[in-house]
Amino acid sequence: MKILWFTWKDLKNPLAGGAEVVNEQIAKRLIADGHEVIFVVGGYDGCADSEIINGYKVIRVGGRWTVYLYAYNYYKTYLKGWADLVIDEINTIPFFCKFYVKEKNIVFIHQLAREIWFYQMFFPLNIIGYAIEPLYLKLLKDREVITISSSTKNDLVNVGFDPEKINIISEGIEMSPVDDLNSIVKYPEPTILSLGSIRPMKRTREIFNAFVLAKKNIPNLKLLIAGDSNCKYAKKLLKDINNCEYKNDINYLGRVDVEKKCEIMQRSHIICVTSIKEGWGLIVTEANSQGTPAVVYNVDGLRDSVKDNVTGIICSENTPSNLANNVVNLLNNTEKYELLRINAYNFSKEITFDREYREFISLINKYNDYE
Repeated sequence: MKILWFTWKDLKNPLAGGAEVVNEQIAKRLIADGHEVIFVVGGYDGCADSEIINGYKVIRVGGRWTVYLYAYNYYKTYLKGWADLVIDEINTIPFFCKFYVKEKNIVFIHQLAREIWFYQMFFPLNIIGYAIEPLYLKLLKDREVITISSSTKNDLVNVGFDPEKINIISEGIEMSPVDDLNSIVKYPEPTILSLGSIRPMKRTREIFNAFVLAKKNIPNLKLLIAGDSNCKYAKKLLKDINNCEYKNDINYLGRVDVEKKCEIMQRSHIICVTSIKEGWGLIVTEANSQGTPAVVYNVDGLRDSVKDNVTGIICSENTPSNLANNVVNLLNNTEKYELLRINAYNFSKEITFDREYREFISLINKYNDYE
């Protein structure tokens, strides 16, 4: 099968995240099974116009906002008629492939933007984006859809998509679960982990504020922060941390590699995630696989990756004070902590890329009537 995949960024893009990891893992397995895959994505400073990665081809055209027009032109000029199936991946904005590709086409989406517009965009673009998202999504409501969580499916149904045409596949994680929970050595002091890019939609400041509150009940509590800090929000937060009375108990590591990521996930006691919205919450499942349970806000994606009071804690209120209370209560309840930790670890072992790929290719074959 020849698969043409439109998405705005690939894994080498500096802004790449969990969705791009999923795309590469699926693409590698497609290639291994004898299929052909071409990604058409946006470019970035210093990127190659095209390259072969793990057997699949990446073609980079335009930039963050112009990729949609350039992708249309590139398809019309070079790729029209090439594919058996076209994937229109929605990452904030669709490519609207149904209106110009001649091949069968489907939609792949991890999450809707909706609330994220208010955290990541400036006025008045945030208002415009929030208002028009349901309108442009309705134009695609007749498409077959693949997504990765019940939360996103519910969002799509709410804007008019047929629930019978929305198929949920499992997520997968890059790192392998640890062999034995008993082999993990936690930090000497109870430690909260905040992992991921520091930006408004991740609401990292709320974790910092919760730490300050929790510190009053657990004096030896530590906060470990890892992630990219190349935005005003991050720089302001790091400045405030440096002026905080507990600055000596907060360690900022910057962006970390996979090896360091595994280490801090294993050694921390709790990971906190406070995003405004997620497709699934891969960081939660990854931490679970390394023996660390999560305390998270009650938002789309995170309520899919965490089973409340089974594999972790979902806050009843999305506030730093409620987050702090849950952290304190969990750290002070050794029996409950160990139970959640074991349950989270076992659940993480079900979330694999092999399983995700099996579910993905089964749907692709069905859509394409391909045996």
